[in-house]
This record gives sequence, structure tokens and C-alpha cells, in this order.
Amino acid sequence: MIISHKYKLLFIELPLTGSTAISRELRENYGGENVLFKHATYEDFLRIADPRERQYFVFSSIRNPLDKAVSYYFKYKTDHNHQFSEQRRHKSKKAFAFIAEQYSRNARYSFVSEGRATFPEFFKTFYRYPYSDWSVVSHKKFDDIIRFENLQDDFRRSLERAGASMVRPLPIRNKTADKDDDFLSYYTPEIVPLAKKVFGPYMKFWGYEFPQAWGENRLSLTAQIEYQIFTYPKIVYWKYLRNRF
Repeated sequence: MIISHKYKLLFIELPLTGSTAISRELRENYGGENVLFKHATYEDFLRIADPRERQYFVFSSIRNPLDKAVSYYFKYKTDHNHQFSEQRRHKSKKAFAFIAEQYSRNARYSFVSEGRATFPEFFKTFYRYPYSDWSVVSHKKFDDIIRFENLQDDFRRSLERAGASMVRPLPIRNKTADKDDDFLSYYTPEIVPLAKKVFGPYMKFWGYEFPQAWGENRLSLTAQIEYQIFTYPKIVYWKYLRNRF
């Protein structure tokens, strides 16, 4: 999480959405400073913020989950920056969140690295239920949202809305190794129906669309109900428990 008192802005870092590049740029050129830890939520910030800081311009970034899932796979496969083989916890991150998240990461890393699983195998194993991330908690209340698919232009817009002028184009940082830019090519016909079921509600929430070539994309009532059932406990965790213990 990055705060700039100079421009009175706060950037919330959602994983795999260009947040590393944005955070470094804010620190280097816009008076940004680290606050809490990298992927702290806005709710974490509100627990420590003073009344003046609560009025700052808040923005974050999101990414098409179809693309995000492929990036996760390749980060596990390449042990990106040794972040899976070397377990590191920021001092501000509570033990409960670290243990819960590390357990999930370790399972995925072991599955991909030890078994040399393909992306379809990885997807069928770990993406069986309706998908969501903690952007669904508060992001729609923020002052602006950057879409990874339009990173440069959206970053410029966010800066301008915050009262800052863009110093330079946003440098590419933390790029996922070995991943083809055409993320849709990893979705074989076999897993397309599962991808539509898993990602459909989240994509509707953020206005993303499936490729037309995938056929009918109507979201069923059952899928929407399942999404609510699986997402509500996650929201409780992200909002109230994730960094409290």
C-alpha cells in the first residue's frame, strides 16, 4: 500500500494487477511512501488512518480473472522472485493471514512445480468454485479504478484526478516469466465451460466479457446464488479477520 501526503492519495495494491509497477512509480516520482504491507486492504488502512488521511484520493487496479489465473500459474511454475520457495512475512502482516494464505500458495506451488502440471490441469484442480478476490469488498467505493488491460491510460487518468501530472509512461515491472501475452490460448475447449462457471459472476461484477467464440455466456440464477454463497464468507474474512490476529 502506498500513500502520498504530497498529493493526498492512497494506492491499494491488489495482487497481479500491475500494482508493483504503480507502487514503485508512486514512490519514485510522486512522493509515495510504503504504509502497512504490500497487499494490505483498505480496511486495514482505515484502522490506522487519521481523519485527514481518510479523505485522501483512493485508487487501485483490477485485472481480467482469465488473464490473472494464467499469470498465477506461471508465477508458481517459475517460482517468481523465489516468493513461493522462500516464505517471507512482512512484520505488519498478522500470523493468521500469513498462515492461511501460505497454505493455499504452497499447495498450488507444489502441484505445479513438482508435478509439472499443465495449465488446464492446474485450473481444473484449483478453480472449481465461484471466483472472487478482495476487490469485491471496497473497490467500487474508491475514487478510481485502473484496469490492467488499459494500464498506461488509466494510470494517467488516476493521477490527474488526484491532482498530479504524469511524469513519464509507467515502466513495466515484475513481468511474469514464460507467459504468452495471449492468455486465452491457454484455455482449452475442455476447461472453457468450467472457466465460464467459475469466473462468470466476478466478470459480470466488473464488466468483463468472455470471448464471443466461447458461445452463450448468459449467467444463470444458480451461478449467481452459488457466487453469493461462496463469496460472503470470504468478504467476512477479508474485511474483519484477515489482518486482525
